[in-house]
Amino acid sequence: MPEITRAEVAHLADLARIELSDAELDHLAPQLAVILDSVAAISDVAAEDVPPTSHALPLTNVFRADVVVPGLTAEQALAGAPEVEGQRFSVPRILGEEA
Repeated sequence: MPEITRAEVAHLADLARIELSDAELDHLAPQLAVILDSVAAISDVAAEDVPPTSHALPLTNVFRADVVVPGLTAEQALAGAPEVEGQRFSVPRILGEEA
């Protein structure tokens, strides 16, 4: 079991610019030791025949191919608009009005 001392926790807190009280230093040192133990246990299990991975399940890209397709023309886009002004949608003014 790797030991992490209170002084080491204080040094890490200094590097991270975190202020820790004496009680927090006493509380965190054993917890960090448990974390180091867990990492060591995983390192023992990982053999050279086990490929490194970041996920338990294999992930594949689910995005479709980026294919350029023709879009709507301005006339088609404006065809369903309630009001049209020139080649633009006409909407009621919402800024600058008094209630």
